[in-house]
Amino acid sequence: MLPIAFPPLLAGIRVLDASRVLAGPYCGQLLGELGADVIKIERPGQGDDTRHWGPPFHPTGPSAYFLSCNHNKRGIALDLTRPRGRELFDALLLQSDVVLENFLPATAERLGLSSARLLSVQPRVIVCSISGFGHTGPLADVPGYDFAIQALSGLMSITGPVGGEPSKVGVAITDVLTGLYAATAILACLIARGRTGQGYHIDLSLLDCAVAAQVNVVQAYLTRCQMGLTPSEAVPPRQGNAHLQIVPYELLPTADGWLVLAVGNDGQWQRLAQSIAPDLADDARYATNALRVRHREQLMPRLHELFRQRSTQTWQELLTGIEVPHAPVWTYAEMFQHPHALAHQLKVSVSDAQGRPVDLLGSPFRIGSRESVPSPPLLRMPPGLGEHTAEVLSELCGLDATEIDQLRQDRLIE
Repeated sequence: MLPIAFPPLLAGIRVLDASRVLAGPYCGQLLGELGADVIKIERPGQGDDTRHWGPPFHPTGPSAYFLSCNHNKRGIALDLTRPRGRELFDALLLQSDVVLENFLPATAERLGLSSARLLSVQPRVIVCSISGFGHTGPLADVPGYDFAIQALSGLMSITGPVGGEPSKVGVAITDVLTGLYAATAILACLIARGRTGQGYHIDLSLLDCAVAAQVNVVQAYLTRCQMGLTPSEAVPPRQGNAHLQIVPYELLPTADGWLVLAVGNDGQWQRLAQSIAPDLADDARYATNALRVRHREQLMPRLHELFRQRSTQTWQELLTGIEVPHAPVWTYAEMFQHPHALAHQLKVSVSDAQGRPVDLLGSPFRIGSRESVPSPPLLRMPPGLGEHTAEVLSELCGLDATEIDQLRQDRLIE
């Protein structure tokens, strides 16, 4: 069993998470796992859209979607469309280090969440704005959604079966990637603020992050263009479950299932070829990765034929013995039942406010010090809508019970 939790590394850092859906909330969750006091701000009466994105809904109420990206936060419901709501927000802002928002620029301006206003109120705050296309350029006012960004970024054009239709990744990957970029930028700005004493505005777009995260495939396109190919000629074709620049590096059928083969260098190739078909090891067409890429259409049908002759388990034993990277294709059921998933706490059970158990995705963070071994953070249940409103307004704004009750009667909070 791993140690219970590492120390809250971001203790003393307060984050106002005024974002919703996935990219911003995921970033806020990461900061919360690292020990920041993350206060999620939602609309009274409705809250974050993802509270209602189901089924499935957990038996205790929340949707699985909301549970996935909102743990380790306190939750308040505050109406930012009304002047008194913005006054209370400003009171919180003066005691905070980071503001997360993911509205269109015009909407952020209307809600008082523009970077210019926030930095005028709190010059040391770090404002992280997440949007589909950023705050500049001709698409700045266009809403951005993961599916659309996957389409526009070129990601769908390289994903899917060879000769088949474009396909999206099976999760809202551009939202998740943007959340990761956002957390990285916020941490960098917190360090810089320690030197400069000033706040910063981070302008992150899903499109920019999606393009940047396609790394070698997009770079291959740019390089081909510089080699003299026309833009249309330089566009990479869909490879299905193969790799554009490494062979063999793809999904292969076995006698009873599927296996990922990931030959990363020529030494691994020679060991594989000598073990399964020595004539392949002697074939000059396949001596180097560059040659194997060039002769992919001759090599891969032969490998498909060979791999169909043995079971997945037999191939795993052989490939493990010759130290060639490989993997079976697991379902969630198989993955979560594996002893490694248990050892790394990929699933964590927490309790809601009524003490009822709720299973959550575990955190990938494992952090230790000279005195302690790396361990995961302590996870806490995502907040109910307005669960901590009274607590936060009392603690940070100095409001008493009478004032809080009046705000509830005025439907400014929940």
